[in-house]
Amino acid sequence: MVKYDTQSDRLSNTFAALADPTRREILLYLVSGEATVKELAEPFNMSLPGISKHLKVLEKAGLIERGREAQWRPCKIRPDGLKEASGWLDHYRHFWEESLDRLDAYLQQLQAKNKESEK
Repeated sequence: MVKYDTQSDRLSNTFAALADPTRREILLYLVSGEATVKELAEPFNMSLPGISKHLKVLEKAGLIERGREAQWRPCKIRPDGLKEASGWLDHYRHFWEESLDRLDAYLQQLQAKNKESEK
C-alpha cells in the first residue's frame, strides 16, 4: 500500500504548474521583479481572467505569491518554491550521472579493445 505523502502532492502541483509553457514564461518574466496581473497579461496577449487562471496554478504550487496593494495585486516569484522540486530532481540527477559515467567507462573499454584488435 502506498502511503500518502504531502511532499509528493506539493511536487505534483509544482510539476503540473511547470508543465505549461505559458506558466514557465510567467516565472521567467517574474524573475526580473514584481508585476501586476495586467502587466503579465500584456506580453501573452491574454485576457485578465485567462492569466489569472495561470497565476492561481502557480500560486497553489507555491511558485509565486500575490500581494494586495489597494486595487493592485502584484505578483512575485517565490524562489524557495522551486527548491523542493530541485532537490527531488538532484536525487535522480545523481543516479543518471553515475549511470552515464559507467556507460562512458564501458565504451572506453570497448574502444581500447577495438584499437588493440586492429593492431
